[in-house]
Amino acid sequence: MCSAAPREIARPACFCDNAAVQRAAVPFPPPPDAPAPSDPPHSAPDPSQTAADPTQAAPAPAASSPSPSAPTAPSPATARSAGRGGLAIAGAKVSFILFGFVQQLILPRLLGTDGYGAVSVVLAGVGVVNNVIVATGIQGVSRAVSSVAEEDVAAAFRRTLALHAVLAVVVSAGFALLAGAIADFSEAPHVAGPLRLAAAVVLLYGLYAPLVGALNGQRRFVTQAAFDVGYGALRTASIAGFAFLFLRAGQSGVLGAIAGFVAAASVIVPLALTRTGLGRRGSAGPSIRQHAAFLLPLAVSQTFLNLLLQTDFFLLRRFLGQATSGLALGANAADDLIGVYRGAQLFAFLPYQLLLSVTFILFPMLARAHAEHDRAAVRRYAMTGVRLSFLLTGLLCAPISGLAPHVLRFAFPVEIWSRGGDTLRVLSLGMGAFAVLGVASAALTSLHRERAAAALTAATVLLVATGCSIAVPRAAFGPEMLVRSAVATSLALATAAVAGGVLLHRAAGGFVPARTALRVGAALLVAIAAGTQLPWLGKIAVLGEAILVALVYLAVLVATREVGREDLAALKQAFGRGARRA
Repeated sequence: MCSAAPREIARPACFCDNAAVQRAAVPFPPPPDAPAPSDPPHSAPDPSQTAADPTQAAPAPAASSPSPSAPTAPSPATARSAGRGGLAIAGAKVSFILFGFVQQLILPRLLGTDGYGAVSVVLAGVGVVNNVIVATGIQGVSRAVSSVAEEDVAAAFRRTLALHAVLAVVVSAGFALLAGAIADFSEAPHVAGPLRLAAAVVLLYGLYAPLVGALNGQRRFVTQAAFDVGYGALRTASIAGFAFLFLRAGQSGVLGAIAGFVAAASVIVPLALTRTGLGRRGSAGPSIRQHAAFLLPLAVSQTFLNLLLQTDFFLLRRFLGQATSGLALGANAADDLIGVYRGAQLFAFLPYQLLLSVTFILFPMLARAHAEHDRAAVRRYAMTGVRLSFLLTGLLCAPISGLAPHVLRFAFPVEIWSRGGDTLRVLSLGMGAFAVLGVASAALTSLHRERAAAALTAATVLLVATGCSIAVPRAAFGPEMLVRSAVATSLALATAAVAGGVLLHRAAGGFVPARTALRVGAALLVAIAAGTQLPWLGKIAVLGEAILVALVYLAVLVATREVGREDLAALKQAFGRGARRA
């Protein structure tokens, strides 16, 4: 083996192994009623779009790829390794979501709804920063170590780790200094202390993410997945355990929960260091300037995305705090209602989280077709990928929206489910639109329209902020403010999803057939209407009712001939024996 040649560039953990996906992926069937393929309008390449795709650790240069007509077949050992790594990362992602879900179910019972609301403000604030730190750390270091020769990996790792360590110190210090301002903006000055403590989490995540990036860049996917699973369990147990201990000692449970967060992060960093080390001195890998040039657009894009996820939450907490001040109510009243809203968000986010799997396939297929200048394939993949996202979004949203009060009652105490049902019914539909927007943005990014995708996300943040600022303060204090926030957010996200469709249609020549959108909308309305008529029969029965609502949705799609034999054949091809042989 020639060690001087750079190894194949690894993709980030969050998108598993795109090379493996490319080998195993089966082209989507054409959507029903789709017009015959035609070339999209040609647009001249934009020189400003030459930066690396911010959603991938480091895309392999097109020039180094073999001819599209004769792709290099991976060795059986490589294929098996990629398959195991992809499964490990996918399993770790699922487990991480589950641990986070369990954490959200435990905290309201430990802290009460108001304490749950207060700790949610802290976690949301630190989450915006942490997610940016994690994305840049993992993808940046993975790109650096995977693009050099084997003997230079340690030097490239040390060089980039040093930069990320400095950034971690600077960003965490800045977060600590801004903690009071964040608390004041949220009209929650009592969470300033926990926010300052959470700055330690920012520092530790800033050190941990590059270590995970090194594992990813060296294709040590199983080790990376083990850390993800282990840390997910450790974090959940530590947050709940410390909150309990602080409460037993007569202290703030909110402060205890954040102390547990810091403790978990403090444990995982040295554990990860035992597997990665600190590298060695050397000049291999990208220079500081080159690495920073890669990180900057990624950080900007991730900042907009994470602000979008929390804009309605922070504005609602601000308006609730202002209302309680005017009514001479305590801060607990605002925390109580924001806790209800956070409970609704937990289930409303599910379609977005689960629809990310569509991008696992859509990203590499679109990128490959675009690199090969296959305009017909670009159009076909875009239309059928978005169609699939429409179908799956409706399937997920129908039970959540139709059974909204029952869904909350299944998981939360009465203080949340009794006041959050209407909010979840609306917000789940808005998050469904957000899921479609996410797929459209992913497609735009894979077609080298990164700036268009980032601009769309930034514009959506402004739409949500504007809508909430107009609608929420005019509502009476109480659950009505939550519903107003959900309506404003959902309308803004739906508008952005339409705009994303227009941009994708211009870039790829297609989005989704109009008949598909109408049929999915009709099926969704019928299924939700059916769900609203189902009574509460107990927690176990909720699962059966959810399946029933989903079946109603599918039945309408079959009756309108939106879903037919071609779709069943595609599923069989993708998940049957042929896929296993691939």
